[in-house]
Amino acid sequence: MRSRRPLREAAKITNSLKFGTSGLRGLATDLVGAESRRYAAAFIASLKQRGDVGQVLIGRDLRDSSAAISLDVAVAVAAAGAQAIDCGEVPTPALALEAMSRRLAAIMVTGSHIPAERNGLKFYTAAGEIDKASEARILAALGPAPDGQAATIADPEVLRRYRARYAGILPRGAFAGLRIGVWEHSSVMRDLLIEVLEGYDADVVALDRSDVFVPVDTEAVSADTATELAGWVHAHQLDALVSTDGDADRPLLADQTGALIRGDVIGMLTAKFLGADTVVTPVTSNSAIEGMFATVVRTRVGSPFVIAAMAQASGIVVGFEANGGVLLGSNVTLNGTTLTALPTRDAMLPILGVIGAALAEGRSLSQLVATLPPRFARSDRLEHVPQEKSAALMDLLRREAAMFLEPQASIRSVSDIDGLRFELAGGDVIHYRPSGNAPELRCYTEAATAERAEALLAWGLKAAAAVVR
Repeated sequence: MRSRRPLREAAKITNSLKFGTSGLRGLATDLVGAESRRYAAAFIASLKQRGDVGQVLIGRDLRDSSAAISLDVAVAVAAAGAQAIDCGEVPTPALALEAMSRRLAAIMVTGSHIPAERNGLKFYTAAGEIDKASEARILAALGPAPDGQAATIADPEVLRRYRARYAGILPRGAFAGLRIGVWEHSSVMRDLLIEVLEGYDADVVALDRSDVFVPVDTEAVSADTATELAGWVHAHQLDALVSTDGDADRPLLADQTGALIRGDVIGMLTAKFLGADTVVTPVTSNSAIEGMFATVVRTRVGSPFVIAAMAQASGIVVGFEANGGVLLGSNVTLNGTTLTALPTRDAMLPILGVIGAALAEGRSLSQLVATLPPRFARSDRLEHVPQEKSAALMDLLRREAAMFLEPQASIRSVSDIDGLRFELAGGDVIHYRPSGNAPELRCYTEAATAERAEALLAWGLKAAAAVVR
């Protein structure tokens, strides 16, 4: 009897999968199997509209579902008549670098920072990360899930080539005398990060390796986690503590006091270290950046929007997001080594750049942060908020923002570049934005003091919860 499985798979149109701020995301149970094959096949079909596709690189993070999904992707690649190259467990920026260097398409299986029960796909062409128009072409090309066998060729050298990228951007022995902790958890970069830091002669302390996937969101580190990280800094007398999210395109960095350095501050310091002429960053990043560089361009949240704006910029172009991921839009020479453009989020560059900048200026990390304009930002999220609930809050704010925010201050100005960002009388900022790739509502605040930013964030989350819960 003829199998009806392809018909059932083709008919499956209602699930959690959707494109967000960076790639396709959804429940792992929705992605494993037919759907990952459908989307991978649609991606290749969209590429074939512009030319032949001979090989496709495939990488993955360390969450439980990623290995199975990568096999499904390989099935789709083979069914499309292309060769699947299995790059193994690699950071997203390493796979992106490989794709651009070899002029090949690539698919990264990762849910980035989101919980283990969710996963996703990130798509790259030979030119780099796909844009919103490419996402539309993939959706238009969706069809039945292909069947077949996964035939792959392994390429274990991708990590080595990515490591070589950063081997000479700082002086030899640059980190000698520094004691740096690496929170390993389930970051796909954990071993490589230790190798690179030790390559610059750092004394590395490996901390809390996990065989279970740990969702690390560098924009929303919990108070308990922050306390634990600070405890490690003091217990091991660290000069810095570093880590990344799951697929290593977002850095995490704590100074010698145990204080976490916000992602947008990491971005600003890295851009300064690189000598940026133009900086492109979403509207959620700290407004202290205004005036620090010749040109500052604000965008919606999401790497596709940052990349699109970077492509129009001139000079030394650096992009970053509030999560700390840094995108390099032009070639830069450091320590006599040319770092080629890599317009996708990367965690290794900001980690090396910020620590390197502190050393170059003869400062500790906390002293380096203190050189920036005194503007304090905080952010957090309400989890498990359905899209319709977030939309209801946005509608309420459009109608009755003055009344909603009255307990804090009157409204001076409003920006709707992404979500709703309110500048209040006195200079405080509160910004609500529904997440583009998870059922979450994010809240960002800014103020003249850290205490005020934290108090405004606590109020903002509580006030929003009263609407969406």
